Amino acid sequence: MKLDTAVGCMLVTMVLTGAGAVPGPKPLGVLPDARGCPLAQFQSLSPQELQAFKKAKDIFEESLSLKAWSCRPRLFPRTWDLQQLQVWERPVALEAELALTMKVLETMADSSLGDILDQPLHTLGHIHSELQACVEAQPPAGPRPRGRLQHWLHRLHEAPKKESLGCLEASVMFNLFRLLTRDLKCVASGDLCV
Repeated sequence: MKLDTAVGCMLVTMVLTGAGAVPGPKPLGVLPDARGCPLAQFQSLSPQELQAFKKAKDIFEESLSLKAWSCRPRLFPRTWDLQQLQVWERPVALEAELALTMKVLETMADSSLGDILDQPLHTLGHIHSELQACVEAQPPAGPRPRGRLQHWLHRLHEAPKKESLGCLEASVMFNLFRLLTRDLKCVASGDLCV
């Protein structure tokens, strides 16, 4: 009992003084033009978070192997790369991509994947709320979406109306790791994403 108390006191002291603390991700800066938008924390996700996404994707792929399906054209084409956008456009595109992803995954959680999607949805919800704050931090009279960004936003907006639920689920699941490891990292890197 005394040993537990001593260890507890030592841990509290370490936390309060910062001694022995495991270093967390250090902010590398803020997104330009987003007025204090701290997305650098999403440069990389923890192995546990990525494992939760991998587990959900693997189970989904197993269920797909039992179905005959074909979806064309791809909602998230390989040529889509956030680096092609201006820095201020990237969070707008990622926010729309995340919103659609969460909407589809929430539907899947209600039906087929249940508890397996709890952790991924929690993680995506946290990222989405931080990202929304960054997008909303842009001046209201700022630039309007046009060109490539406008086309992409329109495509994401129309997808639920034009795609079958099965194709939407497949598109979102197969895009998950690109969203987490490329798109999110690019937005979190700000103007360093080149």
